[in-house]
Amino acid sequence: MRIGEAVDAYLAHLERERGTSPNTVRGYRADLRSLARHCERAGLTDAAALDLEILRDWLYAASEAGLAKSTIARRSAAARGLSRWLAARGGEDAAGRLRTPKRDRHLPRVLSRAAVDEMLASLAAASAEGDAAALRDVAVVELLYASALRVSELVGLDVDDVDLERLTVRVTGKGSKERVVPFGRPALDAVLDWLRAGRPQLAVGADAQPALFLGARGGRLGQRRVHELITGLLADQPGSGPHGPHTLRHTAATHLLDGGADLRSVQEMLGHASLGTTQIYTHVSLERLTDAYRTAHPRA
Repeated sequence: MRIGEAVDAYLAHLERERGTSPNTVRGYRADLRSLARHCERAGLTDAAALDLEILRDWLYAASEAGLAKSTIARRSAAARGLSRWLAARGGEDAAGRLRTPKRDRHLPRVLSRAAVDEMLASLAAASAEGDAAALRDVAVVELLYASALRVSELVGLDVDDVDLERLTVRVTGKGSKERVVPFGRPALDAVLDWLRAGRPQLAVGADAQPALFLGARGGRLGQRRVHELITGLLADQPGSGPHGPHTLRHTAATHLLDGGADLRSVQEMLGHASLGTTQIYTHVSLERLTDAYRTAHPRA
């Protein structure tokens, strides 16, 4: 099998059989097609001839090109997955000894509670006249912050996924894994306002989308629109760092830990497979505590 054909078959396997998230597949597609081009330039066209040396050359070229450690780590993970898949079909696991570079760890941007309150208050004021898009935007931000959802999880919600009595939402996360996440009264009020007064304005015809959040034309709300909304809101907030929806997820997780939630519960709420992924928020909480101490304590 040619290397390009092997890459396409492996990606199809991830999508159809493994239920890998679209974002991961998209990243792996770019990575592995880069690998295929590298192999072909080196005169290697048969996937069975893939070896450790050419994989190391490919990653070294990426490093020399100035790619971030996180990107190189993802490329390494993609290559290991492809190599294992080829080995299961009679080939050699060429990437079995491929080392992954350690990623640079940057603490995520986290908003203060006052900043979140200010942002939500401004949204609520804008929705007072009952405009459908404004009501939707309030519900979107409230639910993102209340339940620490990924933007892909939020736009994938259907109306039936929300339990308005138990104040929970059923989420399909990475790897098609389901989890049930709680939300609070402010998010409930915003979602109810959207369902009663906003969503009917955008729902089109008897075959309207089952999606919880709708776009201007009645279809499922897209991730890009949510990114634009959150980016615009965060641009007016103090602090540097990313301005996208993930900032609200980081903020919610940190506020939970600040409020006394245990790390394991936060892990389950976020849908992290590894507790180690969640532990970065303990570093954020500690940094905030240290800053507060140095500011407030007379003998700091």
